[in-house]
Amino acid sequence: MNQPLMITAAQKAGPKYTLAIGAVILVLLVALALLSLLPADNSLQVSAYTLTLVGKILCYAIVALALDLVWGYAGLLSLGHGLFFALGGYAMGMYLMREAAGDGLPAFMTFLSWTELPWYWVGTNHFLWAMCLVVLAPGLLALVFGFFAFRSRIKGVYFSIMTQALTFAGMLLFFRNETGFGGNNGFTNFRSILGFSITSQGTRAVLFLLTVALLVGSLLLGWRLAASKFGRVLTALRDAENRLMFCGYDPRGFKLFVWVLSAVLCGLAGALYVPQVGIINPSEMSPTNSIEAAVWVALGGRGTLIGPLLGAGVVNGMKSWFTVAFPEYWLFFLGALFIIVTLYLPKGVIGLIKKRGEQ
Repeated sequence: MNQPLMITAAQKAGPKYTLAIGAVILVLLVALALLSLLPADNSLQVSAYTLTLVGKILCYAIVALALDLVWGYAGLLSLGHGLFFALGGYAMGMYLMREAAGDGLPAFMTFLSWTELPWYWVGTNHFLWAMCLVVLAPGLLALVFGFFAFRSRIKGVYFSIMTQALTFAGMLLFFRNETGFGGNNGFTNFRSILGFSITSQGTRAVLFLLTVALLVGSLLLGWRLAASKFGRVLTALRDAENRLMFCGYDPRGFKLFVWVLSAVLCGLAGALYVPQVGIINPSEMSPTNSIEAAVWVALGGRGTLIGPLLGAGVVNGMKSWFTVAFPEYWLFFLGALFIIVTLYLPKGVIGLIKKRGEQ
């Protein structure tokens, strides 16, 4: 009779431990940014490389969380989230290229002998308009694609294939020089953002803290949605869509909302990724990147929100080491990892931890 009581107590204590661990991680991340501001000769100073690497992983964690909203809760496996991420990055990159060029044309346009800006570049020298594009570019694309896909009741593997085809088409389009996005080289050689040097310690620290704030905000938003009636409807939609329709719910609106929200979060993550990493090119739209995002979510645990963050951190941390030590074997390792998770960890690392806690 004591065992059920012990399980109940452990379950009640679970959220407290999660919040405590989250608070500790948040403090460490803030401390990381502050330590990067120390002089270079200080032994506690965090290098620009370390701050950039962690910032990049945090941006990927936001993408994993966004994918978990549509896959873990709505049951929509997207293999095209890399496109939304890259569109947000390109929108920010357009502003950074205009600021670097001053009153002239961006460097790659001058190299290609262009004489004027394309119409879709108009206004990109203004930060507020660039931020609007960061939201509108992925959001409107997701809205149009989702409207027709969900109206046609496309789901399952067919939905995954269509999203993968969408991001592949986007990659091929952006590779072309005549589209006005830098071709295969993309955008790079950024100098400043809002007048501040993009390579200064202070700017890097602020961008890093903004990434942390976006991650925390996205996580809180995800928790609110999951705990609400909307989240329960999404879960029902994932598990028994036909029964949900018989109860009088139209799943198209729920799918479309969470799909567009997920795309916008990816766009914001891409916008913070570009000034920290210093480059954006069509390779970010590669279907491989979107498949990697699915691996992050599967490894951490679908439908948990915390799990995908863990998966993104673990996989990208290992990738940073693997691509240096054994670059030719990274994709084989990634594939093997996905197979192992699918066969032996269907609920991911978080599911395994919960199972151990209940024993």
